[in-house]
Amino acid sequence: MKKALILLGCPEVPSQTPMAIYASYKLSKLGYDVSIAANPAATKLVTVSDPENYYVKNLIDLDNCLNDVGEGDFDLLVGFVHKDAAASFFVTFYHILQTKSLALVFEKDPELLKEYVDIVEENTDAEIVAVRAFHNPTPIRVRFDKALERL
Repeated sequence: MKKALILLGCPEVPSQTPMAIYASYKLSKLGYDVSIAANPAATKLVTVSDPENYYVKNLIDLDNCLNDVGEGDFDLLVGFVHKDAAASFFVTFYHILQTKSLALVFEKDPELLKEYVDIVEENTDAEIVAVRAFHNPTPIRVRFDKALERL
């Protein structure tokens, strides 16, 4: 079975948690065994949002994951990038895993959105989905679905 890793950043953006659960659902439907790596705050939000692990089967600590993963461990990397720290984590995991990668870059400020896209673009060959979004997950979902069709 193919394996996918979803990286979550700081959960201050309201659209991240529903999109993480949605991404896990969609990737599972495509045959991926999905793991989500997140910091403790994002982990708590995902756990509360999916209390019976219906959509999220494997939730792991981001720092532990960083220390334990290596090339070949995952077939797909999906990163939620809405801060510079999230961009750095995505780039780091990209270089460790050396696998097909998709960066979901979203931010309400167009200048910051461009900055995060530039960070990912300059440091990886990942596919980038960039959209102005914050509260409403629909623009991210629409672009994510289109990116999955291309994968």
